[in-house]
Parts: sequence; structure tokens; C-alpha cells
Amino acid sequence: MTAGQKPSLQLSQKQTQTLAMTPQMRQAISVLQMSAVELQDYLAEEIIKNPLLEQDESDGGAPSAASEDSLREAENALRQLERRRTNDENDAAQDEQRAGTLDADFSNASGDDLPDYDPGAAMAGIGKGGRSNFDNSNSGPDFSLENRIAGEKTLRDHLLEQVMLEIPENKDRMAAVVLIDSLDAHGYLRESAAELAAIAGCGEKRLHKVLEILKSFHPAGVFARDLGECLALQLKEKQRLDAPMQKLLDNLDLLAAHDLKRLMRLCRVDAEKLGGMITEIKNLNPRPASEFEVFVAQSVIADVVMKKLPKSDGGGWGLEINPDTLPKLLINNRYYTEIKDGLREKQDREYLNARMAEAKFLLRTLDQRAQTVLKTAAEIVRRQQGFFDYGVEYLKPMVLRDIAEEIGMHESTVSRVVNGKFIGTPRGVFELRYFFSSRISATGSGHVDHSGEAVKARLKTLIDAEEPEKILSDDKLVALLKKDGVDIARRTVAKYREALGIPSSVQRRRIKRNSL
Repeated sequence: MTAGQKPSLQLSQKQTQTLAMTPQMRQAISVLQMSAVELQDYLAEEIIKNPLLEQDESDGGAPSAASEDSLREAENALRQLERRRTNDENDAAQDEQRAGTLDADFSNASGDDLPDYDPGAAMAGIGKGGRSNFDNSNSGPDFSLENRIAGEKTLRDHLLEQVMLEIPENKDRMAAVVLIDSLDAHGYLRESAAELAAIAGCGEKRLHKVLEILKSFHPAGVFARDLGECLALQLKEKQRLDAPMQKLLDNLDLLAAHDLKRLMRLCRVDAEKLGGMITEIKNLNPRPASEFEVFVAQSVIADVVMKKLPKSDGGGWGLEINPDTLPKLLINNRYYTEIKDGLREKQDREYLNARMAEAKFLLRTLDQRAQTVLKTAAEIVRRQQGFFDYGVEYLKPMVLRDIAEEIGMHESTVSRVVNGKFIGTPRGVFELRYFFSSRISATGSGHVDHSGEAVKARLKTLIDAEEPEKILSDDKLVALLKKDGVDIARRTVAKYREALGIPSSVQRRRIKRNSL
């Protein structure tokens, strides 16, 4: 453009491709990547939001509360939308006010204002009207005196009994119950003092006072913050916690590494004395809660169940979706028809039709999710036949692309399927992602590549079989693996060994010599 010329305007066309994510697509993707537990929680929320969805009660059970709430919500929404919104706001405000009142009651209450707190009162009577344990008005084996006496006592019950005997003040007892309920499965107290004090509604000074009392309870070692304190509490009860022993507990990392020479210098004892101290520690219980009945909630649910097929059916493995994870969800068509016939307002008809469309799409999404999980799991089982027949050393290298190409889906879809989904097999329950591992090249002609997990298993087998006087260095392990056709670098062997929690050759030599 020369000086003095005016700029000219031009029209041009450009063609581009974009992917618009509709709400339905986002929902389908979200549902696909949910675990079984997350999916159940999500569907419970959808049942409450959509009045046309309900839980399948075909097993004869009573209608769910969520389903009844959904029907009542639909009545209000479809007949009087404005009134429903007003009522919901009022109800929410009242609930919030009630919750605030309760919080204020607990936070403002003092020990003198409360009646004597009996944390064991819940165990005192089983029948109605405050009947005692010896009241035989209730019939049946569950209420028999013999069965109640034979029942296993939990750690909580055992500690509460000691609270009633050792802690007289009401507010101290309340703090003690909070501390008891905060113990983990091993009997350790993991939360910070500030968090526990906030839950108990008391100051940290009072909490520490109560905690010191609880640390003297049986079994010795409960309420400890870590392993060192747990062992110290048990030794203190035995009156064996002297200065050398405390120094040993302060250096448990050196004991784990079997660095006995350094421990002797730190504790200022000879080898014989140190050996006796170590023996004494080994006789302690690092998990004091193990003496009592402990209930552990299983958080892993197998989405797919794998079973060996009989020879009459052709043999091999059969797969099916775990019925316990199948969502029991229905559309209430009868209710939809009844409401639809009585609607006059346009906004009510639009609301009802939108809920029906959402319900139908959700059911299609759930069916698609189940089919995709089953299809992916079936291809994994087909490719990893050796693992299920012979064990982890026969696990083949596999990446997401291998499965995606075979089942005709994108790698991102397969990634969403294998995350958080589990398969129940005769060898245990595994996350589907477990079967995907890196590829280790093979040496020599005719060899196939190896899976990283299979190499780890072979590495562990070699180390477990080594003799105390012939400890295998990482270089030696590399040489042995190469004889088996595994082309692997020394740094990879070291990485795999550390991932397996196996010490170095120097540490293993020290450990095995000290164990002789």
C-alpha cells in the first residue's frame, strides 16, 4: 500500500471444525469414568432431582425414601411451580435455623449444665422402655443372654469401660469419647490436637490432659501418634523405657536398615545389650488394636466378575457385570401418564417432557457404560490369558492403544473405563488399569517383549532366592535377567527394586547376616 491510498475492505471465507460438548455428552463422559460407589451416589442425587426416576423395588422391598420424595416433588412442581419454590425456600431456612440451634446448644453447654454422661449407656439395655440386659421379655436367639455374653468385645467398648472408671468429669468424658472414635484400625491417633479439640468442643489443654490419661489405658500403646510412641508406651508400662531404649526408639529408621554399629554408638551399649533391646522390641505389639474385633469396610467393588467356564460350555473364561453394581433404576411411566393428562399450563408440560427426556438419556447412558466396561474387560482378559492361567510373570505388555484399536474406541474412552473399575478374578480383585504396563524389550531372536510388572515379579523371585553369602548386586540382576531374555538397564532394575520396597544389596547383606 502506497502513501495516500485508503485501506480496502475484503470478505473471506474460512472453514473450521469444532466439537460442541452438549450437556448429554458431558453426562455420558462423566458417568463412564465414575467408579461403582460414585455412580450409586450420583444416581441417588438424580432420583431426588428427577420425579420420573425411581429405585427398582421389584425385590419386594419397601419403596425408597428418595422415590417417595421424588413423587411429592413432582406433584408440587407440576401443579404449583411457584408455590413449590416458595415452600422449598421456607423449609430450607427452617432446617438451617434448627441446625444452628442445635450447634448453639452443644457449643454453649458446660459440664455443670449437662447430666452425667454415660458413654456405655447404649450398651446397657436392648429392649424397649429401658429394660435391663437380664430382661427376657424379648425372644429369639439374638436376644438370648448366652449370645450376648459370647459376643466379641470391640476396642471401643473396652476403652469406654475404662473411661467410666478413670475419668470422673463429664466434659473430660466427652473429650475421651471423641478421641476414642478418632482411633484408626491399628489404635493410632492420626488427627492433630487442634482438629480433635474443635470436634470435642474443648480447649487443647483439656484435650492433652485427657489424652495423657487415655495413653495409660489397656491395651498399652493405644492413642500413640506413631510407631515409636506406641512402642514407648508399652515399654513404659513394663518399666523398661530407659535412656538407651528411648534412643533406640528415636532411631527406628536405623534399626530398619540394620545399621547396628551406628545404633550401638548412639545408644552407648555393646552388641549383646543391643541385641537384647531389639529382641524386647520385637516382642511388642505395633498394632495394639489387633487384640480386639475390628470391622473393616470394603471400599473396592468388582464391576466385572470373571469365572472359569465348564468344559461343556467350551472352557475358557466367562465375564459378566457384577449385579451388585448394576444401577436399579426405572422410569415411572404410570406416574408420567397420570400427570401428563392433567396438565394445562405450557411450562408444566415443558417441565415434564424435559424430565422424561433426561430420564431416558440417563438409562441409555447407564446401559452404554455397562456394555463399554464389559467389552473392555473382555479384550483385556483375552490378551492376558497367560496371567490368569499362570501368574504375574506371564503378564504381557499392553497400552491403551492396543485395546482401543481392537474394540473400536478412542484411547481417552478406554482410559476412562479402566480408571476406578475393578475385575474380580480367581487370582483376586484388580483394577483394570493394572493390566497396562510398560514394554521391556527382549534379547535374542524368537523372544517376545516383557511387561514391566512381569519383570518386577521375576526380579523379586531372584532376590528372594539369593543366599546370605551370595547377595545379588543390581549389575548381577541385570545379567541374570538378560539370560532370561530381558533387555533391561541397571537404573531400571534399581527403580523396580525400590518400587517393590527391596533394599540395596549392601543393606540386604547386612540384614541377612544379622538374622543368622
